[in-house]
Amino acid sequence: MSSPERRVELRSDTFTLPSREMLEAMVVAELGDDGYGEDPTVNELEAMAAHVIGKDAACFMPSGTMGNLSAIMTHCPRGAKVIVGAESDIYLYEAGGASVCGGVVYHPVPNRADGTMDLALIAAAFPASPGDPQYALPALLCLENPQNHRGGKVLPASYLREVTTFARENGLTVHLDGSRIFNAALSARVPAAQLAGYADSVMFCLSKGLGAPVGSIVAGTAAFVRDVRRLRKMLGGGMRQAGVLAAAGIVALANRDRLADDHVSARRLADGLAAMSELAVERVDPGINMVFFRVATSELDTHAFIAAAQARGVRLAELGHNRIRAVTHNGVSADDIGYALDVIGSILADARRRGRTDRRRVLAG
Repeated sequence: MSSPERRVELRSDTFTLPSREMLEAMVVAELGDDGYGEDPTVNELEAMAAHVIGKDAACFMPSGTMGNLSAIMTHCPRGAKVIVGAESDIYLYEAGGASVCGGVVYHPVPNRADGTMDLALIAAAFPASPGDPQYALPALLCLENPQNHRGGKVLPASYLREVTTFARENGLTVHLDGSRIFNAALSARVPAAQLAGYADSVMFCLSKGLGAPVGSIVAGTAAFVRDVRRLRKMLGGGMRQAGVLAAAGIVALANRDRLADDHVSARRLADGLAAMSELAVERVDPGINMVFFRVATSELDTHAFIAAAQARGVRLAELGHNRIRAVTHNGVSADDIGYALDVIGSILADARRRGRTDRRRVLAG
């Protein structure tokens, strides 16, 4: 089968391509050796990121995975425990790096439907006898906001206050995986710095909805970032004339308000999908730029549905068993949403026709 001429990429906002403004900024970026701290464009990005997110200092990282890993290893001595959500990206999708590279034990706590974790279950991660040398002791609590695997849920401020207060009263540091924190802030109608302010450190991605081609930021105190920078080097993330990449990150941060367009697109997509009786949409108001839904008809299974959509140029991905995620971003226009809905409606209509034909054959037999 020949490839369709049109493609609507909804698998992830990691498929964003740099804007013309980013590409132009990359070409003219002033460069130096970031290994010596002398790339002026990297330094500008880090200062800008720290200011925007409300922290003292920031470090430009090649990826969010390395950013989270460096933060965990900075906060946790070898043999300590990091408490993480069982549905968190850190636990599910980052290759166990804290254990492999840092000698840190993961203690997963179930995430509730809204993405939060029960404080009683967090407390259960502490040994009854902390002085007993048999037990690994918790050192860090990791939160994720928005909570991807729970449908892109934004953690409410009331919960953030409660859980971080509990953590600090029990001697834990708090790290926030805020890979899409600007989406969360837009949904909550608060500055991103307010959400990050509950945590001691935060990671956010430049290469998802913000649209930069590469890179993430880790931010916290100056002493914390100094240690993160050392670990970045140890993990192979030291970069030289990285201002080429940082220039796109500066443009991304300066234009972060455009994420509102992605939220509008997600809402339109969710509304359209919810009108199709063969689909079950988790939330008609997605909150951020993610729409989760299921195929709710026996005439078409999830994998056949995804394959049929891809054959017609609409790319979707399964996230969880028989659960489909569609993510809007700067490469998805309003016209693309209309096209995607037309394609999906056509696939479901074809399935209905096949189902009616099959039933007639059974009755005729």
